[in-house]
Amino acid sequence: MKQSLQLKLGQQLTMTPQLQQAIRLLQLSTLDLKQEIHEFLESNPLLELDDEEHTNSDTQASIESKIATETPIETNSEEARLESEWTESIPEELSIDSNWDDTYQSSAAVSDSNSFESESDFESRNAPAESIQDHLIWQLNLTHMSDRDIEIAYAIIECVQPDGYLSITPEDICESLSTELEELEIDEVIAVQHRLQRFDPVGVCSIDLRDCLLVQLEAFHSHPLFKSTYNLIDHYLPLLGNRDFAQLSRKTKLKDEALKEVIHLIQQLNPRPGSVIDADDTDYVIPDVSVKKRNDVWQVELNNDALPPIKINETYSAMASTATTTEDATYIKTSLQEAKWFMKSLQSRNETLLKVASCIVSRQIDFFELGEEAMKPMVLHDVAEEVGMHESTISRVTTQKYMHTPKGIFELKYFFSSHVNTASGGECSSTAIRAMIKKLVSDEPAKKPLSDNKLAAILADQGIQVARRTVAKYREAMNIPPSNERKRLI
Repeated sequence: MKQSLQLKLGQQLTMTPQLQQAIRLLQLSTLDLKQEIHEFLESNPLLELDDEEHTNSDTQASIESKIATETPIETNSEEARLESEWTESIPEELSIDSNWDDTYQSSAAVSDSNSFESESDFESRNAPAESIQDHLIWQLNLTHMSDRDIEIAYAIIECVQPDGYLSITPEDICESLSTELEELEIDEVIAVQHRLQRFDPVGVCSIDLRDCLLVQLEAFHSHPLFKSTYNLIDHYLPLLGNRDFAQLSRKTKLKDEALKEVIHLIQQLNPRPGSVIDADDTDYVIPDVSVKKRNDVWQVELNNDALPPIKINETYSAMASTATTTEDATYIKTSLQEAKWFMKSLQSRNETLLKVASCIVSRQIDFFELGEEAMKPMVLHDVAEEVGMHESTISRVTTQKYMHTPKGIFELKYFFSSHVNTASGGECSSTAIRAMIKKLVSDEPAKKPLSDNKLAAILADQGIQVARRTVAKYREAMNIPPSNERKRLI
């Protein structure tokens, strides 16, 4: 094989550090970007916060100065009075073993009070969320029990799941404690479990749904239908779960009106008592853009308050020409260039985000005017083609970016959906179909809910060809139960 040299032309995209930084900032959420800005401020002295509060504080200081100069006599007299009281409060002679806190107890008490309030406020805002186990142990410490029962109670509480139910049976708990507690019987474990079930929230530490509801029903012992409700939960709970009201009426020998009251009483009970103690941390969302209608025109604006304003430190940047050593000048110039690149990347991110959000609003005007049922089908390619960007860039811009609208806060991804062909040859968004299904289910008869086949037939009458399995998929995505579980007697 003969070796030879060839010369050919070609184009290749090189990922420069500046481009890598711009892409990385583009895919960050607002909270992550805010943290990134603060970290860059700490590492680069050439970048600083452009805080406008200095102007406000200077204005407030000038106003206070003007007021002070206009009333010098009252101010001086007040200062003289305070100085006189302070001087009089200091005794001329103090004993050798005296304590400053003993002499000035009032001022120290005020200081301690303020510091306690600030510490308690900090702890309340930064304390971790309480779990169901923490809540039960706190009540257990306030309950009078023997040491043996307390040890059993701790073992039971450890087996409580987030929904409030036990993960294992009392027999298993008794078997696991038999090596630690001598002659332990199942009756002792059940007795402690019954006491824990009356803790807050009532019904916790139950074995199953029947056990949980019966414990909560004790609070309604004076209700005229208490016995009928207890009998239904104790024996016919599966029939109630299947919505077989005709069979329930025959078994319980209750008429429709009485059965309605019994079901209404059961609906006041909590089938998941552990959900009251929610240990999940709250996720906060900061909208990146906002949409408002002004003069019959929908306008898109960036949320400038979401990120801290930054600027180049002019004092440090001027030192590049006056630096005494080459190392200092090089460091300042490098930091200045990095700060400019960072600010340019932020500006590019904001421009891209505003451009994409404006394109989404222009294509989904019907959604903002009429609601979800008027949502149009739209994919990433549609927006990428209109704004002249790659689909991957649109995907980065719309991920974890939120838009504040008069109808609520939505992720930009929400406005993208596939389409379904209509009978007239047009297209309908899958989001719009979900909204139609949700509306049909909310308006359906209580005693005869619409099946998936019926929902598909109603949509077909409106010109939307959707299969039954597609309707079932959309219904399950919206956490809507099937028709047999939606049947209601009241």
